[in-house]
Amino acid sequence: MDFLKKLFSSGPATDFGALVKEGALIVDVRTPAEFNSGHNRGSVNIPLDRLKGKVEELRKKGKPVITCCRSGNRSGMAKSMLTAAGLNCYNGGAWDSLQRKLDQS
Repeated sequence: MDFLKKLFSSGPATDFGALVKEGALIVDVRTPAEFNSGHNRGSVNIPLDRLKGKVEELRKKGKPVITCCRSGNRSGMAKSMLTAAGLNCYNGGAWDSLQRKLDQS
């Protein structure tokens, strides 16, 4: 079973709790309505369609970025976009799953 986990794993697990404790920003890329229905404590809402215009603002903060959304799809796209722009970025996946991971830290 460990062989299969290693084979299909995308690398070592990310310690999101440690990243947040070190100052990482959580960027929720869902729509404002989705964000208002529930979100991670301390997260900011930058919808995916507006993210490109916020890259420099995020870069100036000089912190790693954790992206999240409803399912992990949009946050994956956001991570790719921010990484391509030179930011240190992690895909946190679904916002509620990310919150559970943060609560366990």
